[in-house]
Amino acid sequence: QTKMEYEWKPDEQGLQQILQLLKESQSPDTTIQRTVQQKLEQLNQYPDFNNYLIFVLTKLKSEDEPTRSLSGLILKNNVKAHFQNFPNGVTDFIKSECLNNIGDSSPLIRATVGILITTIASKGELQNWPDLLPKLCSLLDSEDYNTCEGAFGALQKICEDSAEILDSDVLDRPLNIMIPKFLQFFKHSSPKIRSHAVACVNQFIISRTQALMLHIDSFIENLFALAGDEEPEVRKNVCRALVMLLEVRMDRLLPHMHNIVEYMLQRTQDQDENVALEACEFWLTLAEQPILFLLINAGDVEEDETIPDSEQDIRPRFHRSRTVAQQHDEDGIEEEDDDDDEIDDDDTISDWNLRKCSAAALDVLANVYRDELLPHILPLLKELLFHHEWVVKESGILVLGAIAEGCMQGMIPYLPELIPHLIQCLSDKKALVRSITCWTLSRYAHWVVSQPPDTYLKPLMTELLKRILDSNKRVQEAACSAFATLEEEACTELVPYLAYILDTLVFAFSKYQHKNLLILYDAIGTLADSVGHHLNKPEYIQMLMPPLIQKWNMLKDEDKDLFPLLECLSSVATALQSGFLPYCEPVYQRCVNLVQKTLAQAMLNNAQPDQYEAPDKDFMIVALDLLSGLAEGLGGNIEQLVARSNILTLMYQCMQDKMPEVRQSSFALLGDLTKACFQHVKPCIADFMPILGTNLNPEFISVCNNATWAIGEISIQMGIEMQPYIPMVLHQLVEIINRPNTPKTLLENTAITIGRLGYVCPQEVAPMLQQFIRPWCTSLRNIRDNEEKDSAFRGICTMISVNPSGVIQDFIFFCDAVASWINPKDDLRDMFCKILHGFKNQVGDENWRRFSDQFPLPLKERLAAFYGV
Repeated sequence: QTKMEYEWKPDEQGLQQILQLLKESQSPDTTIQRTVQQKLEQLNQYPDFNNYLIFVLTKLKSEDEPTRSLSGLILKNNVKAHFQNFPNGVTDFIKSECLNNIGDSSPLIRATVGILITTIASKGELQNWPDLLPKLCSLLDSEDYNTCEGAFGALQKICEDSAEILDSDVLDRPLNIMIPKFLQFFKHSSPKIRSHAVACVNQFIISRTQALMLHIDSFIENLFALAGDEEPEVRKNVCRALVMLLEVRMDRLLPHMHNIVEYMLQRTQDQDENVALEACEFWLTLAEQPILFLLINAGDVEEDETIPDSEQDIRPRFHRSRTVAQQHDEDGIEEEDDDDDEIDDDDTISDWNLRKCSAAALDVLANVYRDELLPHILPLLKELLFHHEWVVKESGILVLGAIAEGCMQGMIPYLPELIPHLIQCLSDKKALVRSITCWTLSRYAHWVVSQPPDTYLKPLMTELLKRILDSNKRVQEAACSAFATLEEEACTELVPYLAYILDTLVFAFSKYQHKNLLILYDAIGTLADSVGHHLNKPEYIQMLMPPLIQKWNMLKDEDKDLFPLLECLSSVATALQSGFLPYCEPVYQRCVNLVQKTLAQAMLNNAQPDQYEAPDKDFMIVALDLLSGLAEGLGGNIEQLVARSNILTLMYQCMQDKMPEVRQSSFALLGDLTKACFQHVKPCIADFMPILGTNLNPEFISVCNNATWAIGEISIQMGIEMQPYIPMVLHQLVEIINRPNTPKTLLENTAITIGRLGYVCPQEVAPMLQQFIRPWCTSLRNIRDNEEKDSAFRGICTMISVNPSGVIQDFIFFCDAVASWINPKDDLRDMFCKILHGFKNQVGDENWRRFSDQFPLPLKERLAAFYGV
């Protein structure tokens, strides 16, 4: 039967039909594309359809390459989808054709055959195709370059896709033969082959594959031999190998470390950017290796100099004016991925990445070495920062920003001189200098704000606001981002300048193009978060609201620019509180509509996925968040709006959405509506509580956190009627508070909610006191006095009076938590007094003295002063 199969001949008419299809599928017209898809699906019913496809790919040399390649790619997709249904003969025919044609004279066809082979192999077929690897390995020795290159291309793909199974017993350890074989080809005359060989071996470094470890010295030796290879792709793979070896076999590299550092310095400045970028990763990895300390701090001074100073490779030969502006996260190096296709820049993205990577490497080094790095960098920095060539000066400013976080302490003495210099650079005539200066100054915002405001904050703010109105878009973007960072640091320090700040931000509205508008919304939202109710003055509202509402009315419901605007309005509504009332109705209505639309679209998509697209749920998430902001800002004033809408029904659906972010936002809204107008929430509690209970799953931290907080808010409103719902939630909460490594916010919210449940239903919660009292006390001792802390502590005191023995073993923790109050309300202070004195009387003076001798002194003094114990 096999004999017959291999002599398979296409039917001429069938062949023409398939070629016709292949031609049509290259048409740009989507309607034609769609019909082609359908026809292909139908043809999959015929057992020998795939024979035609492999035939066109490998045998029909008269056809043009794109058509033959396409035939192979369609076959690859069929293998992915239907391979287990191929008849045996067809499978064998495809396999043998692939191996016979891996050396096709066209690079495109070779690559396609290689992809097809890998796809078959990754379908778990390496076991069922025992002659594949031996055959490919033997083809490497072919005299014919195309055959060798094709086989290597396929092997590289297999090594990338199936590294794990290659290194397991399943296949009888083929790597023992393959790795030594690959190493022989490091010295091949063709750069393409050398590059394949290194790439293949590189797949097995990180997993410390035994077959490679046996040959590690010969591998390293061969790598060094390729160090100066003229082919960039080879140099790139060599750098990549050294970076990975640094992680897994530092011991083997140490003897050569001096040379490797020298080499990587050269490569970081390679004229091929991909190589330079790969090499730059070396510094990031090196900085994480503890052994580096020995290198930097030991030995002869030259070596000592080479390591950190390599960071001159932030030399700005590669110019890219995209500022490293970020949504103020912790470290300013990472920048947001821009999905905007409007990067109006002639130079490529990759050179930017090299500077960015160098800056990142410096940032990491600075965080490892802290101030020890400064003696190596300062002399250099002086020279760069005050250089007459703007390009050099700009690179100095970038370096100064990159080391800000790690070397902050050591930089402080120089800042009084540097900050004014940087503020001056904000008005440099080169836009690039202005934009990078915005970023660098934002990295020192924390220090600026800690000084008297007139010294640095005021001049910095004045200049940054001018930059927000710069004529260059990149500078506008950098300034807006930097200003947002400054706002977060300065908070209410900005209040005296609010009129001036708003003036500038509102003027920017009329000036900004699309992309920067989005950053402007962020700066306004952050301002609202930072100054809070200080924004609620008629004159400020008059300036700010009209342009925001104008944008709000212009944007369509399906426009993604609504996201940043909704986020911004949410901050503004929270800050303005009653000042937002005149604007709330249309905003509220639209948010409810967005949620409703998205839910409806999702239901259609679930029912008929081929008919209806899935909605972008971000619309719903951001709308829910803005509704939360309204509820928080307007409080009871939101009651009429809720009464006239179906928001609770919608929320019930959102709380059950499969997307965690949707649930997270709906629980936040539930909590805020519970506080603002519980009369509308109450009828739904029986439906809501079981859902909240199932979401107390710390795998989704934020969902869990918001659900926990909402339960606490609900219990305060329900009082004793909370009783039937306690079993749904209490055990999970106690489990969460006792879990190791639970994030702080979640711990604090869990503790508050347990306290609140105990406050309204002490009989139900107090029996479990002993299981949570200790983590409860430690997580709440650090939060500020506020309403939530107040209700939680009342709950704990009530539970202690119901079940005093539950606290006995951990009483010292309770004392410590009580002492964390600066000024509790009088009746809460009385509760504390009662419990402390009660305990003291029960154990007797002698025991109490012994007990309180374990207290740290401040605790002892505090309890004596406040509670007389």
